[in-house]
Amino acid sequence: MSSLLARIIYRTTVLCIAGMALSGCGHDQVRRIPESAADSQPRGIQDGVSRRPGEQAAIAAVGQIGVPYLYGGRTARGFDCSGLVQYAWHKAGAKIPRTTSEQWRQLTPISARDLQAGDLLFFRIDGRISHVGLYLGERRFVHAPSSGREVSVANLDADFYRGAFVRGARPD
Repeated sequence: MSSLLARIIYRTTVLCIAGMALSGCGHDQVRRIPESAADSQPRGIQDGVSRRPGEQAAIAAVGQIGVPYLYGGRTARGFDCSGLVQYAWHKAGAKIPRTTSEQWRQLTPISARDLQAGDLLFFRIDGRISHVGLYLGERRFVHAPSSGREVSVANLDADFYRGAFVRGARPD
């Protein structure tokens, strides 16, 4: 497990325990980072190194693994796909459009061979561009898949995503 991801998991655990202790076990649902998050660290990112905004966005998105899908959601209480992407890029200091279609139209297109951590990935589902995720490297991406599911990591080589992938994009 990378040391950065280990620190994220450690800090999340400490904050959850402290929050429960201070609130008498609290009323809000506590979000766990699943063990599978260990494989979710964006590749090629080193601790103590200045990061590109895309790398910062990828790290912010990975930090939301386990948050429930919420149509129209764009906060840590719940995300839809474009809300997660907008949230992560906002954490990296960039302003990008809110919806998948606006992101598709307004961001600079890039090909699959030029993808870097933090780049947006667009998917055509049911005949239209209707899903977006954030690239992590090594053909993996983080996304808010659909109602009833949670922010998670998927692989571009999975049959569904390989067939639906259209192109990437990168904020300027």
